[in-house]
Amino acid sequence: MIAPGEAGSLLLVAIVDFAPTHPAEGKRYEDAVLALLPRHGGALEQRLPSTDATSEVHVIRFDSRAGYESFMQDPDRQSLRTTLGDAAPTTRVIEVADPRPHAA
Repeated sequence: MIAPGEAGSLLLVAIVDFAPTHPAEGKRYEDAVLALLPRHGGALEQRLPSTDATSEVHVIRFDSRAGYESFMQDPDRQSLRTTLGDAAPTTRVIEVADPRPHAA
């Protein structure tokens, strides 16, 4: 588990838009991909669906930038994305400042 304010941790917000004709497939993909986070030192802090079910916002923390990079290169993640093809969601990832105070 990643401690809040841990030195070197990375806090991200991912804005996920499901393909308009394949929202259910996109949600299943996200379920599977988010389950891979712990193997890379990542943790899902929040998962917020849009009111129209076409998008989600994820707040994700990694214990290091290297963990995030290894998640992005995870062969299982890449395979899932390839299999989904045009039904794969589009994602915008934003690195954000942690609003919680850091440990001294």
